Amino acid sequence: MSLRICILETDVLRPEFVDQYQGYGQMFKRLFTQQPIAAQFTVFNVLQGEYPADDETYDAYLVTGSKADSFGTDPWIETLKRYLLTRYERGDKLLGVCFGHQLLALLLGGKSERASQGWGVGTHQYRLAAKAPWMSPAVEDLTLLISHQDQVTALPENATVIASSDFCPFAAYHINDQVLCFQGHPEFIHDYSRALLDLRQDALGAEVYGSGIASLAKDHHGQTVAEWMMRFVAHKPEKQAV
Repeated sequence: MSLRICILETDVLRPEFVDQYQGYGQMFKRLFTQQPIAAQFTVFNVLQGEYPADDETYDAYLVTGSKADSFGTDPWIETLKRYLLTRYERGDKLLGVCFGHQLLALLLGGKSERASQGWGVGTHQYRLAAKAPWMSPAVEDLTLLISHQDQVTALPENATVIASSDFCPFAAYHINDQVLCFQGHPEFIHDYSRALLDLRQDALGAEVYGSGIASLAKDHHGQTVAEWMMRFVAHKPEKQAV
């Protein structure tokens, strides 16, 4: 039986990227079809006010990345926060990437803000700080493509750090068996990361741009993280003996 995943898309791509990449929802669909757990995906662009019908149920809800700030007060962000809090209180599983990672941390008692470290771009490596049954296949460390200038600076009190680096201490976390979030972009491919770097070259400056481009020579664990996410959704925690 396939998992049913609701993708809450929180951005629209720049016009010059649409023909090749369509949107972040489609990027996730392409990524997840490469992992072994059967799943079906429906995309709703919440920036444009799209949400599932009240009688629709899903095994998990994934919040994508966005150029918006997770700590912003735009009406669509406030609407999304209310929707996610309702889902959380109902016990639904929630997944977050970049903007989604930051928004869920903020919503559940943590903090996200503009990072003093500046832009994170290219390929970034993290130390793994925790292990869980759904983290299969196992890796010694985690490498993901990134593009962010905001970060989670304080986690919700019941969150567990999964991955960290000196640059990004709270790069991935989970909250029990209900919430799983990553700052990095498992759905990105090298060509898209390169296109974003080229787009922001002047804003990034020569040093950050150059090191970001050079880092794209490294591979990343996007497909591994996609499998972790689906295993997390499928995972049924063992009931404690009374």
